[in-house]
Amino acid sequence: MHITQLNRECLLHLFSFLDKDSRKNLARTCPQLQDVFEDPALWPLLHFRSLTELKKDNFLLSPALRSLSICWHSSRVQVCSIEDWLKSALQRNICSRHESLVNDFLLRVCDRCPNLATVTLSGCGHVTDDCLARLLVSCPRLRALHLENCARVTNRTLTAVAAHGRALQTLHVDFCRNVSAAGLRRLRAACPRLTVRAEHSAAMIPDQLPRGPHAPGAALRKLLLR
Repeated sequence: MHITQLNRECLLHLFSFLDKDSRKNLARTCPQLQDVFEDPALWPLLHFRSLTELKKDNFLLSPALRSLSICWHSSRVQVCSIEDWLKSALQRNICSRHESLVNDFLLRVCDRCPNLATVTLSGCGHVTDDCLARLLVSCPRLRALHLENCARVTNRTLTAVAAHGRALQTLHVDFCRNVSAAGLRRLRAACPRLTVRAEHSAAMIPDQLPRGPHAPGAALRKLLLR
């Protein structure tokens, strides 16, 4: 019996055991399997382990997507987390190759995945408050937002959660140094039913603008900690 003789339900079940690359390779073998690959029912969950995976064509974004995670664990995450004005030319060059990838990808998610329920972003040092606010507006069924080591996330994201996260039940902002204790207090007061976790965030040294020819003491301490 040839694989193409299986019914649609069986083919979807078979595809569900494969990773994204394997699904794409199998889909290339014939139009029938390509059609299965493009079935939104196959893609309720997406997990990415590096930013380069976001540029591939081995997945589908659709209203069927319910869970999305982008977890980047790389030495380059530390470079992304350095404040822009403290970066060397080499560090700025490294960041320029990928700094817009997550934001651009999330904007595509906003346009195509309105039923998203959970989002996890870890090590996404360039994701912005504006992008997360757009996500909250575009995905009104979002129930869980987990952010970890996202250096550009600030209290503005907390404000957006209070304003637009009507279905949100859980918010994690762990190791996000620009989230303050005051911002967390305001959010908890505005959304008492929301479960908020902010491991180490409020205790970290936030970003500071340069003051004069020498870096401020807090920024120097931050560099020493790295």
